[in-house]
Amino acid sequence: MTERKRDRDGDSRLGEKARRELIGAALAARRFSYSPYSGYQVGAALLTESGRIFTGCNVENAAFGPTVCAERTAVFKAVSEGETKFAALAVTGSPRGKMTQFSWPCGVCRQVLAEFCDPERMEILVAKSEEDYESRSLGALLPEGFGPGNLAGFKEKEH
Repeated sequence: MTERKRDRDGDSRLGEKARRELIGAALAARRFSYSPYSGYQVGAALLTESGRIFTGCNVENAAFGPTVCAERTAVFKAVSEGETKFAALAVTGSPRGKMTQFSWPCGVCRQVLAEFCDPERMEILVAKSEEDYESRSLGALLPEGFGPGNLAGFKEKEH
């Protein structure tokens, strides 16, 4: 198999070993996907700045609206355990079976991530395997995004 790695944002803060570990955790999480409607299985692994990894998978629902993405599952697990500073996220997703494509986070997941990290420093990896992946910063995926900084100085007027 030919290794393919593309990083469009220059040097990463993560080393190659850490990238592979994070991708491996996302691939493992993908096995737990509950996707009986779309058949599209997604796994995610979120690395916090403290070094902990939280995983998630997509969980579909017959009503569709309550469906949650793997990325948000990982974020919510991290936040529910007191971790709110994120360094990197690996995402693996493809129709059931063999990994055939890259699965970039949806817009809602990008917005949720922007709440907890510096978009220019947060690395997003999408992978078919530990050797075949692409990398971007969250800022590259969510240019001109709305985040906590947009609300700096905002306070409700007291009456």
